[in-house]
Amino acid sequence: MIQTKNLIKTFKDGDAETKVLKGIDFRAENGQFIVIMGRSGSGKSTFLYQMSLLDYPTSGQIIINGRDTSTMSSQERILFRLTQCGYVFQDYALLPELTALENVVLPLLMQGISKKTANTIAKEALTKVGLSHRFYNLPSHLSGGEQQRTSIARAIAHKPKILFADEPTANLDNESSKAILDIFQELHRQGQTIIMVTHEEQYAMLAQKIIRLDDGKIVFDTKN
Repeated sequence: MIQTKNLIKTFKDGDAETKVLKGIDFRAENGQFIVIMGRSGSGKSTFLYQMSLLDYPTSGQIIINGRDTSTMSSQERILFRLTQCGYVFQDYALLPELTALENVVLPLLMQGISKKTANTIAKEALTKVGLSHRFYNLPSHLSGGEQQRTSIARAIAHKPKILFADEPTANLDNESSKAILDIFQELHRQGQTIIMVTHEEQYAMLAQKIIRLDDGKIVFDTKN
């Protein structure tokens, strides 16, 4: 499903350079639930951003479904992200002026799906995450857990090949966090490929495979 080869990411600040990723080789199979862990500054979120095509690596290869993403144009990368990937962030990234339903509908419209069909798909996705009673609420009228469930509905509505999640429970209480992880587990049971960054050991143990990063390198890679 996804493979990285000698992945390197360096950030520049004037004359100073900081190498955050130091030659990562990684492979994720179709349908796996993989967790990426590591202390703050280990490079785990940076690694996720490279794999999910939200950023460009300094060097190395990212291959998704057999395609070398370095050969993609900027427009091809945008289309690939829109149609093949789903994203869940710790800050929810919802548009505050749109209802929960509209937040889920918008990316579907951007894919060229008709408004009527997009509404049907969005309602199905929101219902799947337990928000059938919140279609017309603005984010400001949703709890943190409900906002995150809305973002998951948006991420899965178009049935992405890979679901990327960056610390999806970081801003939530224990009860809301459990609800989010329950959704992820159910998605995994249905065959969804999930790659998630977390610092919570108990949540990592729910995954098939755990990757630990330290100082920009993989120091642990195993299947549960």
